[in-house]
Amino acid sequence: MKLLKWGFIGCGEVCEKKSGPAFGMVEGSSVVAVMSRTKEKARSYAERHGVPRWYTDAQELIDDPEVNAVYVATPPSSHATFAIMSMKAGKPVYVEKPLAASYDDCLRINYVSQQTGVPCFCAYYRRYLPYFQKVKDIIDGGVIGQILNVQLRFAVPPRQLDYTHPETLPWRLRPEISGGGYFYDLAPHQLDLLQHFFGVIVEARGICANRGHLYSAEDSVSAVFRFENGLPGSGSWCFVAHDSARADRVLVIGEKGSLSFSVFNYSPIVVHVSGGEQRIEVENPDYVQYPLIKKVIEHLQGLAMCNCTSLTATPTNWVLDRILGKY
Repeated sequence: MKLLKWGFIGCGEVCEKKSGPAFGMVEGSSVVAVMSRTKEKARSYAERHGVPRWYTDAQELIDDPEVNAVYVATPPSSHATFAIMSMKAGKPVYVEKPLAASYDDCLRINYVSQQTGVPCFCAYYRRYLPYFQKVKDIIDGGVIGQILNVQLRFAVPPRQLDYTHPETLPWRLRPEISGGGYFYDLAPHQLDLLQHFFGVIVEARGICANRGHLYSAEDSVSAVFRFENGLPGSGSWCFVAHDSARADRVLVIGEKGSLSFSVFNYSPIVVHVSGGEQRIEVENPDYVQYPLIKKVIEHLQGLAMCNCTSLTATPTNWVLDRILGKY
């Protein structure tokens, strides 16, 4: 069995709560180095998680002879740079979502992966969570019949950080770093799941606005899209909503009934058919990226196939950029 020895570029919140420990929970995998531009953050993460080495320079981590796979957990604007550096060094890479801050950067990543033959994966981990696998089973099993329409609704109030000075705004609200506002940070998970369920989106357009005037990025987005099989869909996002309008819901309308589920809250899956309503609760693992990370590692060990690649992640960036009018 091939032993995977990971180096992390970035060791922020996502590594603490969603992904980092999972790399050491899979047989034949361990974390041997971490990197952060902030010395104290890199050292602290390494000491708290028992990682042997830490760096403040990404190239040094990639050049570490013991590191043979790289996890890129930085903001999207640097995903393409670090992914390409890793692949050119012959080291497979697992990149946080979205794959990059633009569709064009995704194409660059795919080109280098193809030219080098080094695989690149993207952290659309919801595809492998039991909750969403249950949703897919219901859809594929024909429980609600032929799918006729898909409707997505998401609304949340502003966060306290949204009121800070422009120079101290969180990176998710700085388009030059994140690719957009909260839409570019949260909608990728939703749109990737919909394409996982129904196929690639081939047409998309949107109307974007800034209604709260708390920051420069869009805070309200409405969109329509069409999947490759002709299925129409729509989405509405508002990140400055009143608490009474809070919503996290996808409604799938079929000829025999309907299905609704959440993307972030994991509220019970609700199935409506002529026989009545069924509410289904599904538990997810403590570290939500574990099922995908396990599949990526097994893929690299030649034991399984993982479909969360840079190629399958790229259509989501295309849709994001189309909706925002960037592409």
